[in-house]
Amino acid sequence: MATNWTPSSWRQHQAVQMPDYPDQAALEAAEKELSSYPPLVFAGEARELKASLAEVAAGRAFLLQGGDCAESFAEFHPNNIRDTFRVLLQMAVVLTYASKMPIVKVGRMAGQFAKPRSAPNEEQNGVSLPSYRGDIINDIAFEEAGRAPDPQRMIKAYSQSAATLNLLRAFASGGYANLHQVHAWTLDFMGRSPWAAQYGEVASRIGDALDFMAACGINWETVPQLKGTSFYTSHEALLLPYEQAMTREDSLNAGDWFDTSAHMLWIGDRTRFEGSAHVEYLRGVSNPIGLKCGPSLEPDALLRMLDTLDPRREPGRITLITRYGHDKIEKHLPALVRAVKREGRPVVWSCDPMHGNVVKAPNGYKTRPFDRILAEVRGFFAVHRAEGTHGGGIHAEMTGQNVTECTGGAMAVTDENLADRYHTHCDPRLNAGQSIELAFLLAEMLNQEMKERDRAAA
Repeated sequence: MATNWTPSSWRQHQAVQMPDYPDQAALEAAEKELSSYPPLVFAGEARELKASLAEVAAGRAFLLQGGDCAESFAEFHPNNIRDTFRVLLQMAVVLTYASKMPIVKVGRMAGQFAKPRSAPNEEQNGVSLPSYRGDIINDIAFEEAGRAPDPQRMIKAYSQSAATLNLLRAFASGGYANLHQVHAWTLDFMGRSPWAAQYGEVASRIGDALDFMAACGINWETVPQLKGTSFYTSHEALLLPYEQAMTREDSLNAGDWFDTSAHMLWIGDRTRFEGSAHVEYLRGVSNPIGLKCGPSLEPDALLRMLDTLDPRREPGRITLITRYGHDKIEKHLPALVRAVKREGRPVVWSCDPMHGNVVKAPNGYKTRPFDRILAEVRGFFAVHRAEGTHGGGIHAEMTGQNVTECTGGAMAVTDENLADRYHTHCDPRLNAGQSIELAFLLAEMLNQEMKERDRAAA
């Protein structure tokens, strides 16, 4: 257990991006109720994820992390969960086939409800109300009653997360993820994508390989991994009263604490500083931890943060999620990579190409140009090839829905198309077609990285 740490010790530290609940008694009652609920995930699952991430850190696997920018109560539907899950499966198949490496699949699902805000209040037509901070805290509708932080929303978020996890576990282990279904995962509207044919070709090759294996007596009955897959959940650990209420001591290892709201939690760019309540909380739980790294993070500050969060230098414990913007990553990232490599830190390097590339379209919609997203990913891999390190992951805000929120891509979403199906509760997401396109382009970059590694080893 971390020194001088308790699940509540964060309360003695500086807490930012936290709501101001008007009714403290109601907040305490909700926290007490949540603390009596069953865990959403289990210590053994979090340990399995950490072991898989240790393989990523060693260059023997790749991390695929994706899902909604912010889950909502209004859009909670099994079809939405299924469609995002199967796009992640498709992306993983493309990456596995191309790289010949295991793909560690982590969803931004079953808990990604809270969002940081740039200002505590929002103004419309001269009226100022508390900013929308995610459905776990308040309502997106610009109305006074709904914008007041309500602790009962934590209870609803728990229930929705439990239902989402139940469905994800069924999909992952109940046959839906069977590799023999690889053709059936394609969404109907994907037929219009130029990448659908290329995915179909990969799926056919996999099908041929499976038929050959079956003829040799190797099938899902003898190799269960062909029938199911491991799938984990993650979210930003932003609302600390909720995270504390979900913290449990491992029943098999006294003194070992886990945040049972998700397998993996991360610290955002706005809450990553020395003395932060969020850093204090997460240093004491044994889950795998992500740390967002933006342009303001200096190498020495990162190393101090790693000393705090991972003093034992445990492989798989820390994933560094870079978020710079397409025009900044090759300038800022090398210094961090060199510092971490010099200190021998066994971290996973993952690229978030979404958050640094938000622009406002002429019609007022927030969007993310697909070409900028790809440019940041290319810059990420270029830095790691130059430094002799492993670009080990991608962290994308995406959905299985046929939305029009990010411009560009082979299906050519334009500024004028944004209004057609712009459904996000917060930031623009890649749609299914753009996500598959990203996977194929990632596969090319992974192949290039592996060739460089083989040449260096020769």
